[in-house]
Amino acid sequence: MTVPPVELDDLADPAAGFPQATREQWRTLAAEVLRRSGWDGSPDEVEAAMTTTTYDGVAVTPLYDAADLPAAPRTARAPGPWDVRQRHADPDPAATREAIHADLENGVTSLWLDLNAIGPAALPAVLDGVLLDLAPVVLDAGPRTAEAAEAFLRLTGGVALPGGNLGADPIGLAARTGATVDTAAAVALARRCAADHPGLRAITVDALPYHDAGGADAEELGCSVATGVAYLRALTGAGLTADQAFGQLEFRYAATADQFLTIAKLRAARRLWARVAEVVGGPGGQLQHAVTSSAMMTVRDPWVNMLRTTVACFAAGVGGADAVTVQPFDACLGLPDAFARRIARNTQSLLVEEANVARVADPAGGSWYVERLTEDLAARAWEWFQEIERAGGMAAALERLVPERLAATRAGRADNLAHRRDPITGVSEFPDLKERAVSRRPGPGLAAASGATSGEGLPVTRYAEEFEALRDLADAQPSRPTVFLATIGPVAAHTARAAFAANLFAAGGVATVTSGPGTDPAAIAAAFRDCGTPVACLCSGDRLYGEHAVAVAAALREAGARTVWLAGKGEYEGVDATLYAGCDALGVLRATFDDLGVAR
Repeated sequence: MTVPPVELDDLADPAAGFPQATREQWRTLAAEVLRRSGWDGSPDEVEAAMTTTTYDGVAVTPLYDAADLPAAPRTARAPGPWDVRQRHADPDPAATREAIHADLENGVTSLWLDLNAIGPAALPAVLDGVLLDLAPVVLDAGPRTAEAAEAFLRLTGGVALPGGNLGADPIGLAARTGATVDTAAAVALARRCAADHPGLRAITVDALPYHDAGGADAEELGCSVATGVAYLRALTGAGLTADQAFGQLEFRYAATADQFLTIAKLRAARRLWARVAEVVGGPGGQLQHAVTSSAMMTVRDPWVNMLRTTVACFAAGVGGADAVTVQPFDACLGLPDAFARRIARNTQSLLVEEANVARVADPAGGSWYVERLTEDLAARAWEWFQEIERAGGMAAALERLVPERLAATRAGRADNLAHRRDPITGVSEFPDLKERAVSRRPGPGLAAASGATSGEGLPVTRYAEEFEALRDLADAQPSRPTVFLATIGPVAAHTARAAFAANLFAAGGVATVTSGPGTDPAAIAAAFRDCGTPVACLCSGDRLYGEHAVAVAAALREAGARTVWLAGKGEYEGVDATLYAGCDALGVLRATFDDLGVAR
C-alpha cells in the first residue's frame, strides 16, 4: 500500500475541520450531567454550582479560558536540577554520619541538620569526611543558632562555601515556641556572612510553623513575606545594603499533595517577593526551599505517604523550588530507616533524571488555571501581609492576630476532615484494619524542629490525628469494637451502602459483621444476637428501606440493639440516625464508642 505524502500545511492546524466549541455548549452539557444527581439549575448557573473555595477564600472554578490569564509578569527559576536536600535529626552522631554519606553518595546534593536533636557539639563528628566546598549545609538549631553557627564556621576552616544557611530565624522560633523575638544575633550572623562567607546565607524565613498550625496557603505566604520584610528592616538598619540583605534570606514553604495549590503557592511567593523588591529597591529573586508537609503525613497506613510526598515533590519542582526536601514516609513515626531515606531521595532523582521535570523553566506557566490560581493566591496573601503590617509587623502580629487567624482556618479544616470532605486515604477513607504495624526508633518529627518544646507557641497539627486516636483506642481494647450491618435484600441492593458503612466504621478501628442477604426481620435479628454487639446499621436501597426498614429496626430493638443507624437518608421509625456522604464521621465514631462502652 502506498502512503501519500503529508504536506506541512496539513499539520499546521490539527483542529482544522472540527467545529469550534463554546463555553455555552459546555454549560449545557454539564447541566445535563448535574441534573442526573437532582440538580435543577439552569446552564447559566452551572459554573457557580461547580465552583469550590479554598481555605483562603480563593474560588476554583470548573472551567478556565484565555480571559483568565492575569497581566502580572511571570517569575521562574532557571531550568536545571533543583537541590535535593535531605534532613537529618538522629541524635546518634555515628548513625547521622553514616546516613549523610549514604545520601551524598546516592543523589542528595545538600544537607539539612536538626541540631536541636543532634547537638551543635556533634557537628565535627557528623560532618567528618563531607566535602564542605561541594555539599551545602543548612543548619536548624532554634535557640542554639548562634552556638551552632560558630561551631560550623570553625569547621569550614575558611573553605569557600557553595551555599547553605546558618538557619537564624528568631521570628519562626517565636512562632514555634512563644519566645520573644530578638533579631540581634541573626543580624550579626548576616553581617558576618556578607563580609566573610559570600556563598553562605544566615537567615531562613521558615513558613512551616504557620502551615503546621493548620494555616492555609495564602496565610503561609503572607506570614513569610511579613517575616522577610521584618528581616530586611533589621538588616538594612544594621548597615547592610538592600542587595546584601536580600542575599541573606532563604524562604522555606510546605509542599502538599494538593498539586496545583502547591505549584501556585511557590509561583505566588516569588511574585510577592518581587513586589517587595520593587518597592524597597532590591534584586527581587527569592531562594525557595520546599518541604513535603508534615501535617499531611499519617501514622496509619504510612506507605501511602510515599504517594503524597511524590505528588508534593513533583508540585514543588514544577512550582520552581530551588531546593526540595522529601520527608521519608515514616518520618512521623520516629527516626526514618535506611529504606525510607532511600525512597525519599530516589523520588527526587526519578523526577529530575527520568521524568525531566527540572528541564523546563516554569512548566505550568501559561496554564489558564495555574496562572489565575497564582494571581488570586498572591492577591489574598498580599492582603494578609498588609493586615499583619497594620498590626505592627510580624513580631507584634504573633501575639494575637496570627494565632487567631490560624485558629479559625484550623477549625474550618477540622470540620471538613471530620465530615470527610477532606478525605485522608488509608485513614478516614479506605482504612485497612489488618495493616501491618510500623515502628521506628523515637526521634523528633519535622514539625518539632527549631526547638519547639513547649505549648506556648503555635500548635502543631496533623490532619489524620483525630481518626488515628480512635484507631489506637480501638486497637487497645481486649476485643475489637464491632458494629452489626443488617444487609437487607439481595447483594446487589445492599452492597454499596454496606461498603460505605463498613468503610466509615473502620476509620475509627471498628469492625463490622453483616447479616447476609435477606429481608426476614427475625433472621436478621438472630444474626444480630449472635454477633454480640449493641450497635446495628441498616444497609440497603431506598425502595427496600421503605418496605422493610421499620420492621427490621423493630426486630433489632427487641433483640437488644441499643442504637440503630441507617446508611442513607430518610426518617424511619426505630432508626436513631443516618450515615451518608458528608455526615460527621468523627461524631458517628465517637457516639459508637460510647454505645459500645469504650471509654474515651
